[in-house]
Amino acid sequence: MNITTKKIDSANAQIDATIDSKTIESNVEKFAKEAAKSMDVPGFRKGKVPVAVVKKRYGDKLAEDAKNEAVREAYTKGLEELKLDQKTLIGEPIVEKFDEKNGMIEISLSVATKPEIKLDGYKELIPEIETPEISKDDVKEKINSMLKSVASMSKVEDRDELQKGDFALIDFEGFVDDKAFEGGKAEGHLLEIGSGSFIPGFEDGMVGMKVGENRDVKVTFPAEYGAKDLAEKEAVFKVTLHEIQEKKISDDISDETLKQLLPNEEKPTIEMLEERVEKQLLAEKLAPIYGDDIKPKYVDALVEKFEIDLPKSIVEQEMDIAFRRVLSDMKEEEIKKFSEDEESYKAKREEFRKEASDSVKITFLVDELAKLEGVEVNDQEVMQTLYFEALQMGQNPQEMLKSYEDQGLLPAVKMAIVEDRLFNKLFDEKRESK
Repeated sequence: MNITTKKIDSANAQIDATIDSKTIESNVEKFAKEAAKSMDVPGFRKGKVPVAVVKKRYGDKLAEDAKNEAVREAYTKGLEELKLDQKTLIGEPIVEKFDEKNGMIEISLSVATKPEIKLDGYKELIPEIETPEISKDDVKEKINSMLKSVASMSKVEDRDELQKGDFALIDFEGFVDDKAFEGGKAEGHLLEIGSGSFIPGFEDGMVGMKVGENRDVKVTFPAEYGAKDLAEKEAVFKVTLHEIQEKKISDDISDETLKQLLPNEEKPTIEMLEERVEKQLLAEKLAPIYGDDIKPKYVDALVEKFEIDLPKSIVEQEMDIAFRRVLSDMKEEEIKKFSEDEESYKAKREEFRKEASDSVKITFLVDELAKLEGVEVNDQEVMQTLYFEALQMGQNPQEMLKSYEDQGLLPAVKMAIVEDRLFNKLFDEKRESK
C-alpha cells in the first residue's frame, strides 16, 4: 500500500492511496480464517471448516470486507502521517476518488478539521449602542401590572355596569346561521374585558352591560381562526352577565406580596422590586435593538474582517441544505429541469456558496469567541430552555425534548443559546463602557 498526504490549509487535508492486490488478498485470507473458527457448515465440525470452503461460500462478502478494511487502514495511516487526531476531525471524510482496476484500488479522501482562528480586535467591531431610557412611570406601570396578576378578586358592589378592565362572570352560547356550534358554549366563565383573549369584538360588545342583563353580541371570526369551518363566519353570542369582579391594587405593597413577586429574595424590599423591574424593562427594550440592529451589523463586520480556512466538506453540506430548502418551494417543472440538466443543477447550487461559506465561518467565529469570553452552556440548561419553550407553546415538554433529540437538533439549540449569551455579554459591555 502506497500512501501520500497533503495539508491543503489549516482546515483541509487530502489522503491519496494506492491499495495493491496483495493487501486485499491478505485481508481476505485474514477474514476467512477468522470466520472459519466460528462458522457452522454441514459436514464439518465447528471451528474446523477449511478456509477454502469459507472463501468459496462467501467470496464476494469477504472481498468487499477486505477492500473496506484496506480503505480504513489507508485512512488511519494517512491521519498518522498528517499528525491528525480523529477527535479533531469535523464530519466524515469525503471520497473524492475510488478507482478499482486490475485488482488494485486508487482512492483520494478529503478530511476536514477545525481551522486556526485569530480574533485580534474583535471587540472594536461592535457598533455604538445607546442605552434606552426607562422612566419611573414605566417602572410603576409594570409593577402595577405585576400587582394586578397576584391580586385577589373581589365583587364590585358600588356599580352594576361593565367597564373595560373589569372581570365579567358570564354564561354564553354562540350561533352561526342560527345554529349553535361546537365549543361555543360556557357557563360561569370569567373574562377580563379589554384583555383581547376572546374573539375580536366580543369584549367590546359587552361593555356597558348590567348585571343580570342578556345581550346578543355580534362578531366575525378572523380568517386565521383555528376552527377552519368558523373562519370568517359571522356569529351571534347570547351572553348573560351574572357578576362584575375586579382586582384591587393597594398603594401599600405588603411583605407577603413582595415575597410573591421576589420569591428568591430572603428579605425582599420595594427597592429590590423596582431595580428588578427596571432591569427587566431595559432587557425588553434592548432585545430588538441587539437582535435586529447591532447583531447583524456585528456579524457582517466579523465575517468581513476575519479570513479563516473553511472545511470544504462542511461548506458543501451547507450548500446542499440551502439548495434543498429552495427546491422544496419550487414548482414541479422547475425541479424536473434541475434533475434532468446537470449543468443547470450545478450552476444553481453554486449560487449558495457565499451564503454557505459565511454561515460556516460565523459558526466557527462564534465558537471561538465563546471560548475567549468564557461563555458556556451545559446540557441541563438546554433541557430547561426547551422545557419552558414547550410550556409557553402549550406542548408536552417531554414529547418536544424527545422530538428534538430524535432529529439531532439539541446541538443546534445549544449553539443558539451560546450565541445569544455571547452577543448579549459583548453588547452589554460595549454599552456600559460609554
